[in-house]
This record gives sequence, C-alpha cells and structure tokens, in this order.
Amino acid sequence: MGTRLLALAPWLLLLLLQLAGASHVVHRSLEAEQAPSSVPASIVSPLLRTGYHFQPPMNWINGPLYYKGWYHLFYQYNPKGAVWGNIVWAHSVSQDLINWIALEPAIKPDIPSDQYGCWSGSATILPDGTPAILYTGIDRPNINYQVQNIAFPKNASDPLLREWVKPAYNPVATPEPGMNATQFRDPTTAWYADGHWRMLVGGLKGARRGLAYLYRSRDFKTWVRAKHPLHSALTGMWECPDFFPLQAPGLQAGLDTSVPSSKYVLKNSLDLTRYDYYTVGIYNKVTERYVPDNPAGDYHRLRYDYGNFYASKTFFDPVKHRRILLGWANESDSVTYDKAKGWAGIHAIPRKVWLDPSGKQLLQWPIEELETLRGKSVSVSDKVVKPGEHFQVTGLGTYQADVEVSLEVSGLEKAEALDPAFGDDAERLCGAKGADVRGGVVFGLWVLASAGLEEKTAVFFRVFKPAGHGAKPVVLMCTDPTKSSLSPDLYKPTFAGFVDTDISSGKISLRSLIDRSVVESFGAGGKTCILSRVYPSMAIGDKAHLYVFNNGEADIKISHLKAWEMKKPLMNGA
Repeated sequence: MGTRLLALAPWLLLLLLQLAGASHVVHRSLEAEQAPSSVPASIVSPLLRTGYHFQPPMNWINGPLYYKGWYHLFYQYNPKGAVWGNIVWAHSVSQDLINWIALEPAIKPDIPSDQYGCWSGSATILPDGTPAILYTGIDRPNINYQVQNIAFPKNASDPLLREWVKPAYNPVATPEPGMNATQFRDPTTAWYADGHWRMLVGGLKGARRGLAYLYRSRDFKTWVRAKHPLHSALTGMWECPDFFPLQAPGLQAGLDTSVPSSKYVLKNSLDLTRYDYYTVGIYNKVTERYVPDNPAGDYHRLRYDYGNFYASKTFFDPVKHRRILLGWANESDSVTYDKAKGWAGIHAIPRKVWLDPSGKQLLQWPIEELETLRGKSVSVSDKVVKPGEHFQVTGLGTYQADVEVSLEVSGLEKAEALDPAFGDDAERLCGAKGADVRGGVVFGLWVLASAGLEEKTAVFFRVFKPAGHGAKPVVLMCTDPTKSSLSPDLYKPTFAGFVDTDISSGKISLRSLIDRSVVESFGAGGKTCILSRVYPSMAIGDKAHLYVFNNGEADIKISHLKAWEMKKPLMNGA
C-alpha cells in the first residue's frame, strides 16, 4: 500500500546511520494545505516528538520478522522528498523491539514489475530457515497497476539481511481478467499445509466487496489463484490482510503461521474507515474457507484498537513463542504543521496478542521489554476520590510515563441507563457523553494536563445499567482529547470501544502509556485498546500533570496505582 509522504528528518545513530521522514495523514479534511501560515511554536516543539515510541519517518508496516538474533522491521518511505512516489522498503533492526538501528533500504524499484514503487507485503520463513519477502509492485506509470513480487536475501548468512535480490521470474501473481488491478495488494505471510504454500492478497470486487484472494504454490515460485477467496464481505477494499492461528483460549503462547489450529484470526485494514478490523473463526483447509464464529462479525467486527491505529502486521516470535502485533498511528494535525515539525507518524508500542479465555476476542498487552525503560516510580493505594473531585499524582514527570491503575466503584446502582438510540456505536456515545459530562458512573485519568486543567486528555470508563435481567453492566472506554490543546487547527476526535468485562464487583483496571504527543491505553487487561494523538500547547515537559478524576455520583477508590517515568531508548529514530 502506498500513500502521501511528508518531510525528511535525520537520525544520527550508532554507525552514523540515517533515516528519512514520511507520514500518512488520513483525515481528509486536513489533507489540503489550509492550515495558517503561522505555525504555533508549541506544534514544532521538540518536546512533542515522542520519547519511547519508535518514530521512524515511516508509513505502512511491511513484513516484520525475526532472523538470527535480530528483529527486522520494514516500512514504506520516499527517499527523494516530501512528495508521493519512489516508494522503497526502509529497514531497521533491533535485538529487543525497543532499541532500533536504521539500515539502508532493503527493497527498491529496480525491476520491471516494481519500477514505479515497492508497496506493502510480508515476510515468510521457509523450511530451511531462509526468509522470503512477498510484496506489491507497481509496474506501470500514471496508474497504480498492482502485481505481486518476491525477494530473497542476497546473503542468508548475514543476520542483518542488508541486501535482497529479486529472481527473474517476477512477478509471481498478476491481476486476471475481471479483477480490479488497482485494488490488488498487500500479500500476507504464507503458510504451508498438505504440500502447498498459501498466501492472501487484499482486493475489491465491484464497488463494495472486500475480499482476501487465496493463492497456492508447491514451490513458493509459481502461484495459482484459488477459484474463490478465503473470505469476503460488503465492507469496501481490504488492505493489509493478516491471517494467523491461535492457541486455545487463555493460553498466551503464539503459534507459527503454518501450525494448524482450531481458531484463527482474519484481519483487514478497511480503506473506507482507516481502521483495523478482525474476526475470530474457523479455517477449513479442505474447502479453503474461513468462517467467522460470529455470523454478524463481518459487519459488527472487533478492532485491534479503537483509536488511531492502522495497517498493522503480526509476526510469530520464535524466541519467546509469542505473536506480536505492530501498528502505526498517523498525525492528527495539518499537513502544514507536519512539514513545519519535520516529522510525522509513529509506531504503536509492540503488543503481545492472544485469545481471551472467552474465545470471543483477542487480548493485547505491551511487550515485556518495554519495562526496561521504566525509571523513577510512585505508588498510591486505597485513595478514595469523591464525586466531582480529582486527585493529582505527584512525585515524578508524567509527560513520558507508564501508568497502571486498579480502580473500584462502590455505587454501580447509580449508573445511567443506556439509550438504545446509540445502538452499538461507541464513538457516537462517547461523543455525546464525554469526560466532562457529569452524572452516573464515570471515572478515569486526565493525562498531559496543564496545572489549571485548561488542557487535558481524558482516558476513562463510563458504566451503564444492565440491559436486562441477568445481564451485566455495560462498560464504555473512551479517550476524549477535545480539551487536549489550545492550539488551533487540530483534529481532536473522541475514540471509544465497549469493554467486554463484568464490572459487577466494581473493579476494573487501566494502563496508559503517555509519550508527549501520544496516549496509548489498555482497558481491563487489554480487552479494549485506544491510541490517540494529542498536541498540548501548555502541558508540555515538566508542565504536564497526571490526575485520577471522578465525574460520577459514586465514590471511586484507587485500589492501587503505580506510575513510572519512562526513559528514552538508546536508539529509536528520535
């Protein structure tokens, strides 16, 4: 997948390596350069550039993999400047998914089938341990005519995989008559079963049917399209599909993509909404069909993240036997602001994913390596916050922090009834019932808040009465950045998702990763996740504060809170 790319930014690292800049601004109302010519000083402040979120000047994530002691991350980027075109695969490596070193681009347009751009793809480890990259190439000028190519390491003994070669038999898959050649991209990691390799390619049939084309190969060289897609739905174009097996419910270990399982995840990035959706279901390798467990799942689907999170990829980590999710978040300011800053776009913190004990959804949690960045800490226990009050967490810097809190509400009977007019539209409900709407049961954190609360970003829960006899209370998790900044011309949407948890005991947990201009939160142990971009003008650096707030009618107890200052990685693209 390709997209708009923005300004370049140097990265002086170990060995004097350099990265260059790019971004993807998906909020169409902000894509035109209509921002004022005078850019507020706070917008270009280096204190808004993330400290511990990996911030290469990057775009869609391509083919993460682990090889000979190194994690490899590829991402799309334009080495020639802040314009669309010349797409290559930039390349960074790490030994812990936290500290990254930039290498030279891995894949560049240099064969006929990718001469106009190297777009998204995935990596597969072959049985002999050799990695292979399947990726989308653009082979015609002035039209995004998409074909699928393959590349192999030039020297498989090089653990850094610095050079790649493309065999003469490329492309390995091309659009057939009747297929939309401009909506045919993003091959997945391949899996092997019964003598055949299989891969998926995202596509669009007609105006609305998104689908995952299925291709098979005996030799990883000649690929043949199956008669029917693995799955499809009337949702619009499916970008960046991902398909992987799961362990039994509740087991946190991951599985290699080729290991058969009774449960699978099929994910796609929906071009129409710029969100990542997934379903849990069953894969029948005889019929080559995937069937979601929830019959309505294709249209009321789960999301990895209910905030600013798109074009993600997972990969199996053979060292720690886990499946890791990598995603990215664009900026939510204007193009003009991004150019003035000289940087745009970040990675979310890598997340471990596994199947919830219910078997209905995934759980997600920041990888354990992140904890190596924790520094000075403070703890709070058994603190009651009365209705309408807030409590400040002091004793550490909170503009770059990791906060874990367990909360308990004592009066769930005071919860509001859920207006059926909102249906299952969590975002609309949060927009109407933002953090400052008092009453009922509503509580959470104010992060990146100014001393006078002129600026604050709320991450909170609102609880509603059970919908019927025997039902459990309904829990809504929201991030409300509407008061996050006094700077003009910012896109400040509320993000929200329902949390499938039983709060009848009154207990719930929240973790928020606060990093200057990003707030990444995990509700109820990772059942619901929300990432939001914010750009404070006052709550910057040591002027940023952290509070627990209660805008409801029942007491809230901080059972336990622990917050850590977070150090910057030695190498992270900053």
